[in-house]
Amino acid sequence: MRTFLTPLVLLVASLAAPALAIPAVGEKAPAVAGKDISGKTRTLKQLAGRKGTVLMFFRSASWCPFCKAQLIAMNDKAATALASRGYALVGLSYDAPDVLARFAAERNVAWPLLSDPQSQVIDGWQLRDPAYPAGNRAYGVPRPAVYVIDRKGIIRARLMEENYRVRPQPEAVLAAVDALGQ
Repeated sequence: MRTFLTPLVLLVASLAAPALAIPAVGEKAPAVAGKDISGKTRTLKQLAGRKGTVLMFFRSASWCPFCKAQLIAMNDKAATALASRGYALVGLSYDAPDVLARFAAERNVAWPLLSDPQSQVIDGWQLRDPAYPAGNRAYGVPRPAVYVIDRKGIIRARLMEENYRVRPQPEAVLAAVDALGQ
């Protein structure tokens, strides 16, 4: 009887345990700290613009063509416009700082790209893509997401797609910021 009860108790306990959810609009943003392209640890609070931050989680600036396209589009169509609206654009990936530095140099990206090589920030935001097992080169990548976070650290907008090939476009990010009317 005892061997039957233990698995049953564990099953019931796991079903009753609250599942951590991806941060939602109106919630306090989880902590963000990562190494920038020079290797210096930076936080969102240090990088925030006058009104806040647009935080973009992406898979890889090295091997992901969808990420590269999104980074280029955000650089060309949103970074300056966001800055003029009072928001700092910040990207975060599991890529090492040297990978991000290479991409930034090749594409003239002047806004901060942060490295989260152990996916601690990605996990803190519940964004790790579960499709990739340990040992896979994509293990630890986030689901693509863009968050608008105000100066108080509150999430004001979230743009996400389930399909990693589809990304929030710069126009949608700018529209989300504009809709806040701050």
